[in-house]
Amino acid sequence: MIKVTGISKSFKVAQRSSGIRNSVKALFRPQYTEVKALHDISFTIEPGEIVGYIGPNGAGKSTTIKVMSGILVPDKGDCTIKGFTPWLDRVQYVKHIGVVFGQRSQLWWDVPVIDSFDLLRDIYNVPSTEYRSTFNLLVETLDLGSLIHTPVRQLSLGQRMRCEIAASLLHSPSLLFLDEPTIGLDAISKIAVRQFITTINKEKGVTVILTTHDMNDIEALAGRIILIGKGSLLYDGSLDTLRNRFATAPTVPTKHDSEPQLHATPQISTQPIEDIIVQLYKEYQIS
Repeated sequence: MIKVTGISKSFKVAQRSSGIRNSVKALFRPQYTEVKALHDISFTIEPGEIVGYIGPNGAGKSTTIKVMSGILVPDKGDCTIKGFTPWLDRVQYVKHIGVVFGQRSQLWWDVPVIDSFDLLRDIYNVPSTEYRSTFNLLVETLDLGSLIHTPVRQLSLGQRMRCEIAASLLHSPSLLFLDEPTIGLDAISKIAVRQFITTINKEKGVTVILTTHDMNDIEALAGRIILIGKGSLLYDGSLDTLRNRFATAPTVPTKHDSEPQLHATPQISTQPIEDIIVQLYKEYQIS
């Protein structure tokens, strides 16, 4: 189980005006502005859930994921995942997680993909039999047969993303963090990746935390969404509940005891989820 309680994180950002004089001044007397990336974030995720963690650029999504994966240490708050505190128990903890950051690669740029896979097997100390079985499944399911002997630098973004997802799963983690997993993919590849994520969730019980701006990914995969804006939690629940919140429930006249009455008929909004989320941002005055 994942339990995040009261996590807050701030960063100091250097400020400098243009011009040589200001550059020299900033070198000796730097000035900083504090940016609050996260403010009192709390939620719980049960094993086997697929959760969409969404929000606008700069909302704090990546910061949260980095705290949960042990890359960053929060200013305050607690985080317990599978009995570990990510930033304190990193060596033991990382064996249980897989991470894919859309803009950062865990594959070595100038060597064939298969060499990166073999190196990751050694890093995680995966037994040969288990590795071979997992490797074959990933290559077949993600259609990597024609890619694994190609240097990473020669792959398209979509091809690299498929290899990144495979690399994150070679050690059979029970928790998977996905940051923009379908970025750069064509429509057919997106469907294949979504089906793959659904399969490993159902068959192996892998818990998935999905960060994306593609609402089609969210609707296809996530039974629950956590919405964040300006470092604060805005919504935590199902998509249907969110749609109900912004639904227009029509009233239709009915008769009872010969007296006309108005009866409210519940209705789920048919608006695109993007429009509903934009309405929620406006409600909280977040752009």
